[in-house]
Formats: sequence, structure tokens, C-alpha cells
Amino acid sequence: MHTGNAGAKRVLNPEIDAPAGPYGPLAPERRIAALDAARGFALLGILLMNIEFFTRPLVGFVLGFDTTLHGADRDAGWLVMAFVQGKFWTLFSLLFGAGFALMLERAQARGRSFFPLYVRRLTVLLLIGLAHTLLIWAGDILVIYAMAGFVLLVLFRSTPVARLWKWGLALYLAPLLLMWLLAGGIEAARMAAPEEFAEIQADAATQETELRERYVRDARTYQTGSFAQVTAQRARDSAMQAGWLPMILPSVLGVFLIGAWMLRTGRLREPERHRGFHRRCLLLGLPLGALLAVLAMRYLVGVPPLMPGVEQALGMSLMGVASLLLCLAYLSALILLVLGPLPALAHWLAPVGRMALSNYLLQSLCFTLLFYGYGLGLWGQVSRAWQIPLALGFFLAQVLLSRWWMTRYRFGPAEWLWRTLTYGRRPAMRRLVTAQAPCPSGEGLG
Repeated sequence: MHTGNAGAKRVLNPEIDAPAGPYGPLAPERRIAALDAARGFALLGILLMNIEFFTRPLVGFVLGFDTTLHGADRDAGWLVMAFVQGKFWTLFSLLFGAGFALMLERAQARGRSFFPLYVRRLTVLLLIGLAHTLLIWAGDILVIYAMAGFVLLVLFRSTPVARLWKWGLALYLAPLLLMWLLAGGIEAARMAAPEEFAEIQADAATQETELRERYVRDARTYQTGSFAQVTAQRARDSAMQAGWLPMILPSVLGVFLIGAWMLRTGRLREPERHRGFHRRCLLLGLPLGALLAVLAMRYLVGVPPLMPGVEQALGMSLMGVASLLLCLAYLSALILLVLGPLPALAHWLAPVGRMALSNYLLQSLCFTLLFYGYGLGLWGQVSRAWQIPLALGFFLAQVLLSRWWMTRYRFGPAEWLWRTLTYGRRPAMRRLVTAQAPCPSGEGLG
């Protein structure tokens, strides 16, 4: 159709006029809005979980539920541990796996090489994660994502679709099986070798005492230490977390594969055609997952954290299954709301998800500056109960900021840096620019 002077030079929108290369920026109508919204929603859960450990030493992860809490603080901590912790990193990981599958399909459809690009992409993510964990907050998940992503790329990029969920479930449950084997060995020692069992108990008690002493020292460092002192503490915390990788990495990789399966089978790519699947996930996963989470809390609160006996194995197993069920239920609930009565949710949450890496880093930066001694020094001064509305208020600010930003720019600041370092050239930031070379992009974090 003729729309004006044929000789006039049209202003190009790089989101719409990008060529058919596999890594051109996606036009808004080609994006999967539900995925962006889900990624934004996941960031809310990530913050509700992480805010406790912005003002509590990370060794508290090992010590488990904070039994010193009382009243409203205890209720808030209990609710977050039961219904948030473990559910939203799972959702974030599932979306990461879906993003991997989407990028792989785009590359294969155009006959382009995917392996070297994704290696560069993961390498940059690893570097960003290392900077985050050493300079901002040691509870980083990006390093683990990058490491699991390399395994995903090498071992599973050609896995048939029908096998993805099977591998995913097996890998997700593998650490729980290992825990049961350990618990079985301890139970056998209790029954057959009482002296050996007593030594195991004594060692666990000694380790717990040492960890609680470390907890106090670490809290003092974060509360009063200089930036250099806190950076050294972050390095120690990162080394401690490296010891958890054999338990964490298989679970993360497993959820990646489940997310890839959901994308490749259309359950995430075309959710409107799979409403039945999402209804079943919601109607079955929500009540069953909630029931298992409540049962798990009976075994996880007050149980000696370093004595992996039957009670702890049972509690962790129940919570592991509950986390996956609730993750799927939360995702399906959001998708059904976006497709049905509340389509406006996508308009508000999708911008947060499109700049998920920037928002994730911003959460860490702002809250460590709020709580740490080299910042405002409010460590330990915001109660567990008040952390919840604080997190909700901050996330609301992120929703508004992200909406404002994404109406003007194509990427979040961290996403722009990620793409620049991955592709070796700077993509245009503003939404409308004069004609220029197209800039490649990926699918965002997750």
C-alpha cells in the first residue's frame, strides 16, 4: 500500500524492521507476553525470599528456619519458607530453560550455528554473576545458572522433546535421593552401631556450634564492616556456597529441562492452546503443593540442621516436591489470569520481566546499600514481618520504573551490557532510531 512519498527515507524501528537473522530483536507482537509477565512475577518471589538474607548472614541457609523469631515475625518467616522459598527460583529456572529452547529453535530454523553464540552468552553471564557475588551480594544465582547452562548446552541441546521432562524430573529429584541414602546410612548406624552413631551426633553438634559462632561473626562484619571487609566476607560466603553445588546444580539443570519441554511442546509458546494443561496444574498443583509444604514444615522447623536423619530427609523431600508443584501452579495461575480476566497483568509485569537481569541486580544493590554497614547500616533493624511490605513496595517501584524505561528503551541497562559483550557491538538502546545496522539480542534472563 502506498503511504506517502516513495523517495522519503522511512525512520526504522529496529524492533520491527530487524532482519530474519536468528538473533534479531523480537518485535513486541512476536514476544511471548505471558513468559515476560511470568519472569516479572518470579522476580517478586525472588525478592520476598532474598530480603531475609540481605539482612541475615548466608550461613543462615544452613542453619535453617530462624527459631528465635516470635509472633508476627515467626508467622512471616514461616509463610515465606512454606510458600515462597524454593518456589520462585524454580519458576525463574524454568523460564531460563524455556528461553534456551526458544533461542535454539530460532537458530535451527535459520540454519545458524547456536553453540558458539550461547557459549559467549553464558560466559558473559558468568562474569556478571561473579561480579555480583563478590561486589554486591553473595547469594547470587547467576553463576549457578551459567554453570548449569553450559551443561545444558553440551549434553541436552539435541535431546528429543519427549525425554526432556523425564531427564528434568530425574535430575531435580537426584539430590533428594542422595539425601535419603545419607539418612539411611545414619539410621543404620543408629540401629547397628550405637557408638558410631554417637560420634556422628557429636560431630553434627560441633559443626552446628561452629556455624552459629560464624553466624555471629558474619553478622558483625556485614553490620559494621567497611566495603573491603564485607567484600572479603562475600568471598568467604561464595566459597561456602561452592560446596553446595553438587546438591544445587542437578536441581537447577532439571528445572531448565522441564522449562525447555514446556516451551517446545507449546505449553509456554502457545498457552492459549493449552489452557487445559494449565488448569490441571493449578487445580492439582496448588492444593497438593500447599499440603505438602505445610507437612514439610513440621519436619524442617526445629530439626537439627546438620544431622541428615530421616526426619530431615522427609521434610526436604516433601518440600522439594511441593516447590515444583507450587511453581507450576503459580505459573499456570498467572497465565490463566493473563489469558482471561486480567490481561492487564501482562502490561504491568512484562516490562519487569523484559529487564529481569537489571531488576535482579537492582534489588541486590539497593538492599545491600540499605542494610550493610558501608551503606545506611540498617542491618537487623527491619523486623521479619516488616520485610514483607518493604519488599512489596520496592517491587511496585520496579514495576513503575520498568514500565517507564521500556516505553523509551529496548533493553534494560544490564541486558544492554550483556548483549554488547556477547556480540562485540553495541545495540541501539532507544526504541526509535534512524536507519542503522540491526543489533542482535537474546531472549532475556530466563
